[in-house]
Parts: sequence; C-alpha cells; structure tokens
Amino acid sequence: MPATEPKARGRPFHVMVKPVGPACNLDCRYCFYLEKAWLFPAGGPARLPDDLLECFIRQYCAAQAGAPELHFAWQGGEPTLLGVDFFRRAVALQRQYAGGRPVRNALQTNATLLDDAWCAFLAENHFLCGVSVDGPRELNDAYRLTRDGASTFAGVLRGVELLKKHGAEFNTLTVVNRRNAQQPREVYRFLKELGSGFLQFIPLVERRPDAAAQAAGWTLAPPPAGAAAGGRAAVTDWSVRPEDYGLFLTTIFDEWVRHDVGRVHVQLFDATLAAWLHLDSPVCVFAPECGNALILEHNGDVYACDHYVYPVYRRGNLRDAPLADLAWSAEQVQFGRDKAARLPAGCRRCDFLFACHGACPKHRFLTSPDGEPGLNYLCAGLKHFFAHVTLDMDVMAQLLNLGRPAAEIMAMIAHEEGRPAAAPPVRNAPCPCGSGKKYKHCCGAT
Repeated sequence: MPATEPKARGRPFHVMVKPVGPACNLDCRYCFYLEKAWLFPAGGPARLPDDLLECFIRQYCAAQAGAPELHFAWQGGEPTLLGVDFFRRAVALQRQYAGGRPVRNALQTNATLLDDAWCAFLAENHFLCGVSVDGPRELNDAYRLTRDGASTFAGVLRGVELLKKHGAEFNTLTVVNRRNAQQPREVYRFLKELGSGFLQFIPLVERRPDAAAQAAGWTLAPPPAGAAAGGRAAVTDWSVRPEDYGLFLTTIFDEWVRHDVGRVHVQLFDATLAAWLHLDSPVCVFAPECGNALILEHNGDVYACDHYVYPVYRRGNLRDAPLADLAWSAEQVQFGRDKAARLPAGCRRCDFLFACHGACPKHRFLTSPDGEPGLNYLCAGLKHFFAHVTLDMDVMAQLLNLGRPAAEIMAMIAHEEGRPAAAPPVRNAPCPCGSGKKYKHCCGAT
C-alpha cells in the first residue's frame, strides 16, 4: 500500500484512461506512445477489462466527493478500437456510481474509425470528441499516416462530417511540428473551415535517446530526471523549433485577436488570458505545480502523467491499491511539487513566470544562460509569444474586469487600423463555435 501525503488527501485529481493502451490503427511517425507497447508484454488484444473498468469508475466517483460534476477522459492509442459497446458499459457504470451528479466525457480520437453508430452514441451521451488533425492534407499527412503508409486525411474529414451530421460536439487537437509550424495561417484557417470552435495546439518536442535510453529499449529519450538534464539535447527531426513555435502562436494570435475573439477559442490563448486575470491555469503545463493528472493504463497500472509512462513513474495498480491512495501518494505529491521546486533561478526572475511557471517539466532539458540545468526547450518561443501579446492581454483583462466582453478588443483594433470592425455575434443567434447553443448561453456567457 503506498504511503499517502496527509495534506494532499482529498485534493481533486483527474485521470486520463487509456483503455487500449498504446494500440492504434495508425502509425504516426511522431507518436511517443506507440513505443509503450513493450511495457505490456502479455499476449492478446489490449483492453481494459470490465472488472477494472467498474473498479475505476466506482473509485473515481467516490474520490471526487466534493465535485459538483464528474469528468472522464478517454485516450489511447485509439480508443474507438474498443467499439461502442465498451463505452455504453462505461456510461451505464457512470450513472450507477455518480450519485446523481452530471457526468462529462471527453474522447480523443483520430476519427478514422467513426461511423454512424459511433457518432449517434457520442451525440446522445454528450461526449466531447477531440479530433486529432494537423492541418490541410499536405501538413496532416506529413507525419500522420496509416500502418501501410497511406494518407489519413480523407478518413479524418469523413469522421468530422459524421460528427456534424449527428450533432456530436467536437474540437480539434493539432500537434505543432517541424512542418506545420511553418504555415500557421493555413493551419488556423483550415481548422476554422473544418468547424472547430475550440483549438488545442500541442508543441511536439521529443529527444533522441542516448546510449543508456537505447539500452533500456526506448526509441525516444525519457523525460529528464532529478534536477533535470542540461545541455543542448538532440531532438528528433519532427520536433518543433522553439523560435518557430513562438512565431506560429503569434501569427495565429494576430489573426484571432482581430477577427475571432468570442467566436473561436484557442486553449493556449484562454490559458494566457487566465494568467493575466490572476486565475488558476486551465492547463497543467502553465500551472505552478502539477501531479493532479494521472494515467490509467488498460492493465490497471497508474502512472504519474501522460508524458511519464515509464517504470520509475508507475504509482501502482488498481488491483493492488485504491485509486485515491495512488493519486495522493507521497511520491505523486512530490512529483507535482518538483515542478516549482526545480525551477532554475533565471526562470524565477522572468517577467512571464506568472504565465508560464516553467511550462512542462518534460521539456526542461536545456541549460540556462546562468549555467543552471532545467531550462525549458520552448522558452525562447514562449517568451516571444508572451511579449508579443502583452498589450492585447492587458486590454482584454481590463475589459473583463469592467464586466465587458473581451471581444470588444476587435473593434478597438479595427478603429486603430482604420478599417471596419467585424460585426459582433448576435446574442440570440447560434454560437459561432458550433456548439448548437445560443451565443448568449455559450461563448457570450463566457
């Protein structure tokens, strides 16, 4: 039984469930999760068995005693490989153990296996479907291919059209890589045309393994351990360059802040505005500490984080210990605290510490200008972004503090630039984000 941290007991935590582990119908060149298969050598298809599914849902609902609603996240690999019946069972168990509280489900998928039955189920049960797509065909297919090397683009678009047909809610997750980082406007405009009202941009940073990592069987380097590795570690050819990442974000921001505030939500921009408003970060990478987002694998193993599925970060197994004890274990709590404790001195002096907090520890493998290990690989790009958006973030924060919508900034910028302002969304019209709700009850309320 793991030793728990008394002060942490009762704190909220989130679990991303990998019900098929790393199993996937695609073979994306940059996928960091496919190599996890060697952690699970047992034969047979990867599948979270019914008894562990029930055990997880029952314990997770019980552990979230103070939560007014419950949130479940399903990812892979490709979770739709399990078929709809697995998730019908999950929904039934959620209703059984939720104690009458609302339940929200999010399913991350490549969308290529979706059909009418899937999309009808997702719509009926109000799943938020996250669709992985990296931009127009030539950018998406740069790295996202089938196992026999064929394009995935048409399959993704077909899946999205089925989601729309059935009225299922969806958003998009785009991996910002070496290729698509060069074409930010094309990526952004494509995602809007696709109908996505909420965009996630995830920077791709993977290191090549050193001799020790190769000897351990890894094709990518594990996250830095201890006080974090220093130096200029070699990254893969598909990893985004820090400067390109910053330019990618600022280019999209400049278009968004002029035309799409309140119409399109970009997760990173929302998180940045939250920092300017002195609110808690809605994303873990910009939170002061982490450790509250664990991974449940298909065999019942629980790991510290999605990017830390390595033996040293295995917290235990649901068959051997209660979920809450694993989430509140002393080692997991310390894992979360280390994010702040191991921040280089230069980061602590940075003007943008309040917005960044050193970002994801997985990416802290450079040496700072002071010679201290632990600088985030993306630091230069993030600094460029935060500096670029400071004035506009100041204005939007002031507007919100005055009880006015942040979208008013679009008219202000248009006036400064001597051009007509875009018409604001009509309160009683359908929300431009595509949720199906009226604007006043959706993005207008936010």
